[in-house]
Amino acid sequence: MEYRITEPFTKDKIKDLKAGDTVLLTGTIYTARDAAHKRIVDMIHNGQKPPFDIENSVIYYAGPSPAKPGNPIGSAGPTTSYRMDAYAPELLELGQLIMIGKGQRNDQVKKAVIDNKAAYFIAIGGAAALIAQCIKSAEVIAFEDLGAEAVRKLYVEDMPVIVALDPEGGDVYVR
Repeated sequence: MEYRITEPFTKDKIKDLKAGDTVLLTGTIYTARDAAHKRIVDMIHNGQKPPFDIENSVIYYAGPSPAKPGNPIGSAGPTTSYRMDAYAPELLELGQLIMIGKGQRNDQVKKAVIDNKAAYFIAIGGAAALIAQCIKSAEVIAFEDLGAEAVRKLYVEDMPVIVALDPEGGDVYVR
């Protein structure tokens, strides 16, 4: 099935998704890769406020290239998700709703997705220029020193993704 999901992102909007469904996502999402995830989790452990509200957030595992003149962002393809597996369960427990990346996840992440009624979407690797066309605005909001891996706030319109792990435990990689 194909779905359109628009902000605000909520558990109710993803509860019926099944692994293999396609989704066109519209709204505010955040980029963060492994170095940013470590900093975000460290901030939380130190009692600091993270750079964005984790509750119902969507985090896209991407490190976009610099924008060409007139564009909000350069190529913005997904990175391999397993590098965030050490941090994902904790962020899901804190209310993160959706993760976007590429590749399989470990058993702890799969369990956390089910326990928290969250979802993991995959974006198509190699389609970074296509995905960038869906990004209408981009702003670095934290960790600028990380360069491409800085946390960015993006506004996306009809970003194409596939449900890889659904809230009920469906896994597109296990058929």
